[in-house]
Amino acid sequence: MSKKIFTEREIKLLSGNPYVKSVSSKGITYTDEFKRLFIAENEKGKTPRQIFEENGFDIEIIGMDRVESSGKRWRAAYRENGVTGLRDTRKGNSGRPNDKELSLEEKYARLEAANNLLKAENELFKKDQLCRKEAEEVKLSAEQKFLLIHSVIEKYQLKSMVSYLCETAGVSRSGYYNYFTSQSKEHREKRDAEDEIVKEIILKAFNFKRRKKGARQIKMTLEGQFDTIYNLKRIRRIMKKYDIVCPIRRANPYKRMIKATQEHRVLPNLLNREFKQGVPGKILLTDITYLYYGNGQKAYLSTIKDGSTNEILSYHVLKRITLDLATDTLIKLKKNKKVKLAKDAFIHSDQGGHYTSPTFQKQVKKLGLGQSMSRRGNCWDNAPQESFFGHFKDEAFIKPCSTFDELKREIKSYMNYYNNYRYQWDLKKMTPVQYRDHLLNAA
Repeated sequence: MSKKIFTEREIKLLSGNPYVKSVSSKGITYTDEFKRLFIAENEKGKTPRQIFEENGFDIEIIGMDRVESSGKRWRAAYRENGVTGLRDTRKGNSGRPNDKELSLEEKYARLEAANNLLKAENELFKKDQLCRKEAEEVKLSAEQKFLLIHSVIEKYQLKSMVSYLCETAGVSRSGYYNYFTSQSKEHREKRDAEDEIVKEIILKAFNFKRRKKGARQIKMTLEGQFDTIYNLKRIRRIMKKYDIVCPIRRANPYKRMIKATQEHRVLPNLLNREFKQGVPGKILLTDITYLYYGNGQKAYLSTIKDGSTNEILSYHVLKRITLDLATDTLIKLKKNKKVKLAKDAFIHSDQGGHYTSPTFQKQVKKLGLGQSMSRRGNCWDNAPQESFFGHFKDEAFIKPCSTFDELKREIKSYMNYYNNYRYQWDLKKMTPVQYRDHLLNAA
């Protein structure tokens, strides 16, 4: 257990997360829903750190010790007792106390019911993600949970398990019964019919002049072109319900996430475009770019480049633009035995959220590096790194890659080619590795 004590400010920040049931100066109690989500995502291959960060937790506040110990405890509980092992059964945390001791048959029946519910929930997650162009955080609405519980009850003949399954899914039993009453059914059918009409009107605005639009543009187009006024919330609800998505300038959830709970710090420009200083391992340049491959798939590449030799010292590629993309590139730099950092070495980047992050800046200090940043909106302050990405996208065979593994193999192949076999005019017609050796021998 971590010995870290939370401050009042940290307690307030943690309490604002919907997946936190309660928090004190010494510990956090997570909701059962988050534990189930953790297990489902962990089984898909995500790390505990990824899962916590993607659900709004700041690792700097919680600490990796707590994250790892919580994940280990939940996995052990799940292996032993399935979904029921993830429930908080402490007095005062689990709702109405259970005075009756359950028989072995009843315990087994509950365990099987909860497992069936989790299977159905995972299937729904998969179907929902297949409908999306990019993987996003998936949260079930109360309506989806009601339908999910109903399908499990019908499929496995579990009419006596309504209360238990509602509790497991985190919804009220009264809400479940109210949702399936005849009156509610008539109301839903009427609302769905109205929504269908509104959807058609919204689609006219959405496709007006064959230019796709976001909710606010749709609202203004409806008023200006169709003399129709809809509330912005209503437009967004209909768009979400019928999966009407504007592909232009969509908000980046990871950018919001990594800036949510900590003060990010912008640092001065120490480099001042003095890229070539004739000393290998002194000026390190870093940045992130996106890569489109296969059938509309997207990945992100982070690199660290030696400003003096143009050699790529480390790189990392992920399907998501999380903080790990930048921090893992630093870890790989540290593990690269061929890299020898010069005295007063520092790393230069733009002012992106990854590089202003306290986590990234702390890791930079651990490596004994200084840190420098380009002026806001000035790409020329990191021009050699931008130039590398341009050559990389022109020369590497990225688009033909059909899978993520194939993409990683192509990137690895190109990095080897670039460092060892791609001769550069400005490096006295040498490769980056040859020029690095040349500078070291001349010193």
